[in-house]
Amino acid sequence: MKIAIASDHGGVNIRKELKRLMDELGLEYEDFGCECGTSVDYPDYAILVAEKVASGEFDRGILVCGTGIGMSIAANKVKGIRCALVHDLFSAKATREHNDSNMLAMGERVIGPGLAREIAKVWLTTDFEGGRHENRLGKIKAYEEN
Repeated sequence: MKIAIASDHGGVNIRKELKRLMDELGLEYEDFGCECGTSVDYPDYAILVAEKVASGEFDRGILVCGTGIGMSIAANKVKGIRCALVHDLFSAKATREHNDSNMLAMGERVIGPGLAREIAKVWLTTDFEGGRHENRLGKIKAYEEN
């Protein structure tokens, strides 16, 4: 699995922690920033990563900003992206099993690095269940096609 990861200025610390987690898990990833300490525009990072996931260059993407809200909204504008805003372990598992989410967004001002690591680990290691959920995702894909 190949992961694209990025944050804006509000998510730098958790992004660094998640990179350490992916190193520990032996996952391949590419970091798309940001490295600055000044304010940047979250859509620039969210859309960049979402397009890389949607194109198939990366299997999944992770985004971090202050709340995760802006990143998830921006990423979900890209056709084929199912970005879940997650701040608890149950949702991390459910969004993979039921929604086959291909992107994860979290907020550094909402959760700490320890919980972010746990959420990302669950999300990265949980498979899509398929079955009845495939029909539901098919409806989303059909809508995107129109």
